[in-house]
Amino acid sequence: MTSDKTGRSWAILFARLVLGLIFFMAGTWKVFQLGPLEHARKYFLPFSDTFLPVWSLWAMGVIIPFIELLAGALVILGLRTRGALISLGGVLVVVTFGHLLKEPLYEFHTHVIPRLALLLFVLLLPREADKYSIDHLLRSWRTKRGTADN
Repeated sequence: MTSDKTGRSWAILFARLVLGLIFFMAGTWKVFQLGPLEHARKYFLPFSDTFLPVWSLWAMGVIIPFIELLAGALVILGLRTRGALISLGGVLVVVTFGHLLKEPLYEFHTHVIPRLALLLFVLLLPREADKYSIDHLLRSWRTKRGTADN
């Protein structure tokens, strides 16, 4: 039983690290090399010929690199993991919507599905199983501190 719990903790750690790195490195490139405005120009403004308002394309195009950068870092650290995963899930929904808007039969197996699978894996497992995370350390610290105060 203990080895199953340890194995689950390692599985979550590796999934978290890979997923976090994918988004963190994409965010790093988009924020510091490409630039958020150029990201919006290159990847979002081509959708200005759709029903989407141009202001929304600019907003999403500029904000998403920062979400990927910050949420990716949080997932790597295992800090505020659930909120970070939900943010990254939102990014995947936006990306999926955009691709389907331009190409209704877009193939997601190389981009969206692997990220979504890792995200769902980490999100669906119990928080207590993610023992190699800052979230776990904080929960343990709070529990010990609460016990010591009584």
